[in-house]
Amino acid sequence: MDYNPEQNVPSPEAPVVPISVRGPEPIQCKPVEVYVDDKGVERASKHLKRKMASEGIPRELKRRRHYMKPSIAKRKKSAEAARRRRKRVRIVVPGPMER
Repeated sequence: MDYNPEQNVPSPEAPVVPISVRGPEPIQCKPVEVYVDDKGVERASKHLKRKMASEGIPRELKRRRHYMKPSIAKRKKSAEAARRRRKRVRIVVPGPMER
């Protein structure tokens, strides 16, 4: 990129290309909102926690708290898939008492 030393700004001929240093842009989605009625702040905070849990926000925050090597991330991802698979089988197959 060409710079004009007198103004310390890019010259008009130089194309300005935005470069993201921190990686891809975050996906903008609908914000989680809770309205406080006459029922109180405590009830609204419980409602907010429930909404955030259903969106998966606490799990995502916990996941992003520390860097995870790609090999470990792959292992965790396959373990999580296996856990979901076992859970699905447990729900579908009736136990000996339910037959």
